[in-house]
Amino acid sequence: MPGGRIDSARPFTPLGIAVLTISDSRDAATDTSGDLLAERIVAAGHRLAARALVRDSKLHIQQQVRSWIDDRDVDVIISTGGTGLTGRDVTPEAVRELFEKELEGFAVLWHLASYETVGVSTMQSRACAGIAGGTVIYALPGSNGACRDGWDRLICPQLDSRHRPCSIVEVIPRFQET
Repeated sequence: MPGGRIDSARPFTPLGIAVLTISDSRDAATDTSGDLLAERIVAAGHRLAARALVRDSKLHIQQQVRSWIDDRDVDVIISTGGTGLTGRDVTPEAVRELFEKELEGFAVLWHLASYETVGVSTMQSRACAGIAGGTVIYALPGSNGACRDGWDRLICPQLDSRHRPCSIVEVIPRFQET
């Protein structure tokens, strides 16, 4: 893993992670990207705190994300879908309105990682991340490949408390300090 390592001498801190699939065409039986994320979350030692599927609707996305921000058992929200360029793709608009701080570096690293997989097609993605109410929120594209790249290469290492030189887990308790 470039630029980091896992320090096995440090303790692992499991987090509560919610998965939100945003789609007008998928249901629970066909939500393969949500399944992929849920499986990887548990395999990494975290707890799948919640899972939901909502339509491509700014209102529905925000309602679900707000309810999880208010849930003390949810430390992280990962959404899949709705980050493209069509008129129905409203996930970035929905979640950015909730962000208190945006993690601009996530989008940069997302495009670097995605470029290695899909080339210049990465320009069609508006993946983003931020913090709202002490909860980390990641918005990934809806394809299985995008979810795999996003989790494996970017999100999982930063949600591992043993990651060095630092991880986002270390600062989660301080997100709401003034």
